[in-house]
Amino acid sequence: MVQQAKVDFYNPDTFEGGPPFDIFKELRENEPVYWNPQDDGTGFWVITRYDDVVETSLDHESYLSGHGVFIDDSVGGSELMLVNMDPPKHSGLRNLVSTGFTPKMIRRMEPHVRDIAAAIIDNVVKKGECDFVTDVAVELPLQVIAELIGIPQEDRHQIFQWSNQMIAVGDPEYSPTMDVATKAAAEIFAYCSKLTADKREDPKDDLLTVLLNAEVDGEKLEDMELNMFFLLLAVAGNETTRNLIGGGMLAFFENPDQWQRLKDDSSLMSTAVEEMLRWVSPIMYFRRTASQDTEIHGQKIKEGDKVTLWYGSANRDPEAFEDPNKFDVGREPNAHVALGAGGPHFCLGASLARLEIRLMFEEVVKRLPDIRLAGDVSLLRSYFINGVKHIPVEFTPEKV
Repeated sequence: MVQQAKVDFYNPDTFEGGPPFDIFKELRENEPVYWNPQDDGTGFWVITRYDDVVETSLDHESYLSGHGVFIDDSVGGSELMLVNMDPPKHSGLRNLVSTGFTPKMIRRMEPHVRDIAAAIIDNVVKKGECDFVTDVAVELPLQVIAELIGIPQEDRHQIFQWSNQMIAVGDPEYSPTMDVATKAAAEIFAYCSKLTADKREDPKDDLLTVLLNAEVDGEKLEDMELNMFFLLLAVAGNETTRNLIGGGMLAFFENPDQWQRLKDDSSLMSTAVEEMLRWVSPIMYFRRTASQDTEIHGQKIKEGDKVTLWYGSANRDPEAFEDPNKFDVGREPNAHVALGAGGPHFCLGASLARLEIRLMFEEVVKRLPDIRLAGDVSLLRSYFINGVKHIPVEFTPEKV
């Protein structure tokens, strides 16, 4: 049995130094369906093996999202958020914006997104140093999602601040208490209401205008539904990709031979993007709720039990990946679950995320080839997001 004192997945301290891969390994081998009790007398199942994560993700009838996808139960209207829904309502809402994220639409965006990535590097390249997270990794997804939704660029850093405060409860820098997160949610809803009023007066070619005019089953979205859609797009659209870009750069600092491989062979960029996704797994878990009595590996799961799927553990499972603890930019095949394991909740922005990661690293490889770590890395304190807050770097300045 795994010692409970070592394995409280509800405690951010467990993730102080990043995901606890040694504990994941022990659980995969000994307790792949592990019960994590909580102080209030409840608890949740922890699923760590790749095949089990995939199977549970695909069985959306037995394992529901509609009771919430976080360990805590849904509160305050979050049941209206797309990730907290099940088909068929989920399908109708998702279809409203999915056309904006198809591979075809994302390919059309590539030249523009590349220009944004190049401009971000322009802003740091002559300095010879920067914070890779706040100056580089944050900026591309933040600027792109702001433009897609219809958020003025001058407001994007306010969105960034609210986003940090909402997803990082317990982190001393971003959101030390739940009150900070709750206040941030209220402020982002107020901002959405004002922006929505502006769009009604002056419609634009953006996703918020699309949502304002859309109908599901003949009815327009209510204000809270709009707020929740806006929140999901604004937070998820910047949070996961920027943590992937930051975590990917950190992986290269820890594996300089792979950075050299990528610099020597640009054809490896696509597989490098997939390996960064597998390696970092920026969303550490999502929860499902059992809709009926069921079982996994002979372990009985009761109706109503919370079941958490740990993507970072699945992505290091030796049954699914050869030499899983090796960072390999040429890894093929690489059927990771960093963006979900298929089914109705596969990441809506997967194509956009892949584009942003690829273009950002193409610019970094080309213009900051000798980038190197120049100080202490600061990790996010969270049991939900595998994040990096600060990575001080230096490089040879580009001459004017």
